Amino acid sequence: MQFEGKTVIVTGATGGIGERYVHAFASAGANVVAADVPAVAEAGAGLAEAAGCAFVAADVTSDEDWTALVDRAHDEFGRVDVLVNNAAIYQGLGAKRPLTELACEDWDTVLRVNVRGTWQGIKAVVPAMRAAGGGRIVNISSSTARMGVPGFVHYVASKAAVEGLTRSAARELGADGITVNAVAPGLVSDEATRALNTDAYITAAAGGRALGREMVPDDLIGAVMFLASGSGGFLTGQTLVVDGGVVFT
Repeated sequence: MQFEGKTVIVTGATGGIGERYVHAFASAGANVVAADVPAVAEAGAGLAEAAGCAFVAADVTSDEDWTALVDRAHDEFGRVDVLVNNAAIYQGLGAKRPLTELACEDWDTVLRVNVRGTWQGIKAVVPAMRAAGGGRIVNISSSTARMGVPGFVHYVASKAAVEGLTRSAARELGADGITVNAVAPGLVSDEATRALNTDAYITAAAGGRALGREMVPDDLIGAVMFLASGSGGFLTGQTLVVDGGVVFT
């Protein structure tokens, strides 16, 4: 899966998993434009230097920021071929809470970023992808959408919505040569997960997998890059669950 001459946008790029995507695409020859919120612009600058990519400070819930992000990719590299819609609220959810204890503000914040931001990204890149003759959009869902994990009902609902959005967008954009798929990770043993879950919970989750081990960020790279590549060109509207064998679809 080589990406020479391709331009790839990755959102939520300074987090542990997003950073892995950036490095993987850059190592495969892609022109990468990494994006994350302005509050982490310093980390974004460091990522740009380390990975040899461009960085744009952008809020995925802002149409203006999306326009600036796509314009930067097009102006610098002449095209947009791939969007990895990775930005989402997860670590910021805080402690697990029953649905009866969530406020409307909690719900709206998560749905605005995780669902609306994903839709805004798709909407923003479509004109450039049409001009390029096609493209690949990879949305990041979660296996929790299939499992109904308690305590994060707003997050789980948002990821289920991302999968519905993926299917509908695939129907609309197929005639343009644009594929739209999703990857649904299981529980990843990274900093964000450890901030929200106990070690015992993470260990138990690993024991419930067919593969019987903890999941690390690098376990996701192959699936994302496959869906973004020419090899995944006849696959669209699908969600690929990558969880080591917990959810079987």
